[in-house]
Amino acid sequence: MEQELPKFDLPEDFVSGVLNDSLILTLYMRYPCRIKAEMFVLLKRGTVDASVNLVDYHLTDGTLAVILPGSILQINKVEGDIEVYYAGFSSDFLRSITPVKSILDISHAIRQNPVAVLNGDVASLAKDYYLLVNRTHALFGPDNRDLLRPMYATLLQALGGLYLKRKVNKENLGPGERICQDFGQLVLDHYAKEKNVAFYASKLGITPAYLSTIVKQVTGRTCLDIISNMVIMDAKAQLKSTNLPIYQIADSLNFNNVSFFGKYFKRHVGVSPLEYRNMTDDE
Repeated sequence: MEQELPKFDLPEDFVSGVLNDSLILTLYMRYPCRIKAEMFVLLKRGTVDASVNLVDYHLTDGTLAVILPGSILQINKVEGDIEVYYAGFSSDFLRSITPVKSILDISHAIRQNPVAVLNGDVASLAKDYYLLVNRTHALFGPDNRDLLRPMYATLLQALGGLYLKRKVNKENLGPGERICQDFGQLVLDHYAKEKNVAFYASKLGITPAYLSTIVKQVTGRTCLDIISNMVIMDAKAQLKSTNLPIYQIADSLNFNNVSFFGKYFKRHVGVSPLEYRNMTDDE
């Protein structure tokens, strides 16, 4: 099985395998990367501390993580002998699928909390499924879309029972917590284009002042902090994971010009985008 993980996107429609080398996971350390593919990862041995879209997770034996396209991933620490089962679908393959409501609902639930801890029996079943997927992959090849489409749909439907049950019941949340949860989801969906608190307040049907007050009370952070952190994480990922000119990165994040982007980035990071891109791992 291939001892590698895609860092950003997949060169084929589908890849799967088992990792036993923790050094490979260090590709994702130090700097964030924005994943274009959709990855399903089961940790069977070792521990991994990682963040997905600025939320920190501690992964241990029997932890399943689903990394949706567009997610920003950074691994912070890897310990112990690692055994990781993974399967992934490329962004090109995902664009070939016609989304249906059931899959969109499952994806929404996964995005809210992409990490789940499986009990022993379910974790063992998930491992067996990964091995079956690997055998199917080896037998029929990675780019047989007639086979991959039902495989993908079956996988999402199977996960639906797990993730939809774990979906937070908003009726059990206080009004402020519900607003913060909805605000966080809106930021994930729109941060690349919208950086103004008024936009998010309008979407939620409340005033910017009220949204700012509630978010500060519940999270201890300002709305602008939360928005800018996502923007900066995305910018860092693009600077380190692509060779795109800085002006194109600025444009992808909806900055009017590269000068404004540079000032914004330096204010939050302390160095210019070019200086950050040229930084080595030792700096």
